[in-house]
Amino acid sequence: MPESLTIGEVARRSGVATSALRFYEERGLIRSERTGAGHRRYPRFVIRRVAFIVFAQRVGLTLDEVDQELAKLPENRVPRRSDWAKLSSSWTARIDERIAELERLRVGLTECIGCGCLSLDRCKLANPGDRAGRSGPGPRYWVGDKRPA
Repeated sequence: MPESLTIGEVARRSGVATSALRFYEERGLIRSERTGAGHRRYPRFVIRRVAFIVFAQRVGLTLDEVDQELAKLPENRVPRRSDWAKLSSSWTARIDERIAELERLRVGLTECIGCGCLSLDRCKLANPGDRAGRSGPGPRYWVGDKRPA
C-alpha cells in the first residue's frame, strides 16, 4: 500500500469531493505535501481526519469547532486510537441532544410545533395565541420548550 495518496484517491476513499478536500486544506483542517510537479500527496491517515470532519459536521459542529477539536491531536505523530477516543468523548452530550432533537422532530411532524403559524387545528389547543412565541423565534417545541399542559 502506498504511503501517500493523491487527491483523487482520498476523494474516492472518503466519499468527499476533491473541491471539499481543497477547501479543508485551505482551512488548515488537513495537510498535504506537494510533488515536484505541484501535485498534492496526502498521508493515509488524512482519510480518518476527513471522516472525522464529515461526522463532526453531521453532529452539528461548525468548521471552526472542528478545527479546534483537530488542534487537540498530536502534530508530531499519527494519532492513535486513544487520541481519537479522547477527542470524541466530549461529544456524548452533543450527540444526545441531537438524538433528542430528531425524536422531537419525528413525533412532532403532524403536531403543533410552536412555530407561530397556527395553521393546524391542534395549534389552538397546544399554542393558543402563539404563547410559544414568547420564548423566542423558531419552532419552540422542536427546540425543546415544554408544551403547556
